[in-house]
Order: sequence, then structure tokens, then C-alpha cells
Amino acid sequence: MAENATTSGNLVYKRVLLKLSGESFGRAGESGISINEIRGICEQIKRVMETGVQLAIVVGGGNILRGRNFAAFSATINQPTAHYMGMLATVINALALQDALENVGVSTRVQSALRIEGVAEPFIRRRCVRHLEKGRVVILAAGTGSPFVTTDTAAALRAREIDANVVLKATRVDGVYAEDPEKNPHAARFSEISYQEVLNKNLQVMDATAIHHCMEHGIPIVVFNYLKAGNIERACAGERIGTRVATASQTNGGR
Repeated sequence: MAENATTSGNLVYKRVLLKLSGESFGRAGESGISINEIRGICEQIKRVMETGVQLAIVVGGGNILRGRNFAAFSATINQPTAHYMGMLATVINALALQDALENVGVSTRVQSALRIEGVAEPFIRRRCVRHLEKGRVVILAAGTGSPFVTTDTAAALRAREIDANVVLKATRVDGVYAEDPEKNPHAARFSEISYQEVLNKNLQVMDATAIHHCMEHGIPIVVFNYLKAGNIERACAGERIGTRVATASQTNGGR
């Protein structure tokens, strides 16, 4: 498959870490994998790659099994085992995304934090960066390989390791709200907000550990609705969509 190593000097973000939750692989309210949902994401990613952006994707596994929740409701599966099961669920999603991307002509590699060489490379930072430089999408699976670490934190850590310019968190809502918009339809949406304000207000952007990692390394987070056609492309291009989380000096505190 042809490799695309095109680069552009006017990219807002040269290297992007995209976080896709497990829910993005299925229909709302349903478990499992929906090929139609994956196809829609892949078409956007293909157009992103044509711009020269280097793209790494951290995938979740909640559409198959969420380890933390599974352990809470199971009297026979202990928590570490449930978390490992959740990590393996992310590998299933990563393989589905890989095949779907390659079917539309996008070169990919899957790297896993758990060693399963029969289906994925091990995560090696330098190898991951080299794939990105060669124009391949790198799909990062199995979180960090350790239990009790969320995929949000895994995304923040991987972003630091590969020197990503931004973390894009794809969700089913169009940003960060002062209150749950499903409970309060009049809740205010932030266009920009600082890391510290997110932590102080306990807003559900990413978990606190992930926020701290991004804050320490100065990596902005953009939370946006990937279901709106073209939004993955817009976010990767640096267009102001959703909510941007950054240092106080980089934001206007606007809503």
C-alpha cells in the first residue's frame, strides 16, 4: 500500500493525538462494533492524512467491555483481571479500525501496550514516531498496559511521549459544559477554558491525571463532536470547534 509522507509548512498541528472512545465504534446506546460508524470515521481520517498531518489514535474499548464497570458488577472477576479484559477490548477495536482504514487506502500500524505480536506491534516510542514521519496512522491499543489507568490518561501519556501538538478528544457532544447538557438543556458551553478551571470545577473533560499530564507539558486539549460531518478534519486543522482546554494565558476564559 502506498505510503504518504507529505508534510506541509502551514499546518497548525503537525502531530495530533486523537482519542476515540469505544462508544465511537458503535451506535449510540448499543454495544459491539458498527461498520457504518467506523466507515464514517475512516473517511474523515483519510482526508486528514491527505493534508500531511501526522496522526496517532488511542482507542477505547467501552463498546465491548469497560473493565472498571465490569469488575464492579462481577463477584467472580477481580479488578486487575477486568482491567486487562478491557485493554484487550481496545485491541479488537484497533484491529477493526486498522482494516477499515486500509480499505480506504490509508497506511496504518497497530501498536499495543500488551505484547501480542501475532496481531500488533509492541508500543515502542521511537518506532511509533518513525511510522508517523512516514505518513502512517498509528493506532495505539491496550492503554498503558497497566490496570487502573484510563484510556484518557493513556492518551495524555502517549501524547507526551510522541511530542504531539494537541490531544483531540472525540465525543458525542460539542464541547465542555458548565453542567450536564442532557440534564440542563440551557447549560453554558465553554469555547475555551484553562486546565486549572477544569480541575477546580471538576468538569468531565478527561480524568484529573490526564489533565495534569497535558497541563505539565503544555499540550492543549480539544473536546469536540466527531459525529458532525468534517469535524475530525476541522479539529486536526486547528479550526476553533468544540472546547479548547489550555493554560490560562492561552485562553480568554470565553464561553
